Amino acid sequence: MKKLILLLFIPIVFGCKDDDEDVPNMCIDESLINLASPCPAVVDPVCGCDGNSYGNSCEALNWNGVIAFEDGTCD
Repeated sequence: MKKLILLLFIPIVFGCKDDDEDVPNMCIDESLINLASPCPAVVDPVCGCDGNSYGNSCEALNWNGVIAFEDGTCD
């Protein structure tokens, strides 16, 4: 029984890291950024998962690579 508890404990201890450099940003996908992509000049603000407000969803996705957002500005 002690081996089982120890084996369950090891991944938890060694699975946590303070170094966030190797962790991918799951909010922004830089491969989606296309500054040449035309976006409408419509003001329809969205709040990105990165905590920033964008003029509209097209700007958030195409110009900034934000893959998740909600309608409205960020608080």
